Amino acid sequence: MKFPKAIFFRLLKNKYFLTTLAFILYITIFSQNNLIERLSAVKDLNKLEAQKEYYLNIITENTEKIKELKTDQAHLEKFAREEYLMKKSNEDIFIIQKEIQK
Repeated sequence: MKFPKAIFFRLLKNKYFLTTLAFILYITIFSQNNLIERLSAVKDLNKLEAQKEYYLNIITENTEKIKELKTDQAHLEKFAREEYLMKKSNEDIFIIQKEIQK
């Protein structure tokens, strides 16, 4: 279906059509709070909210670990042995590292 040239030229002469077209261009491109920047800001906001949720989960996990370490001596000893390679005086520690295959 072809768009007749007469209708196209009639639309270009219509002041309401031109005003509406100018308003849409202004809103999407030229205004201070244009549509493109608005969509970018919404995208950034969603990304930051996801990061906030991630860090809140990490904080709750770490808080539980700290509470567990403060209350249970066995967990504290296990943590010290695994993380800081602490040992008792009559023990030896062997660190085994796997070779990287090339």
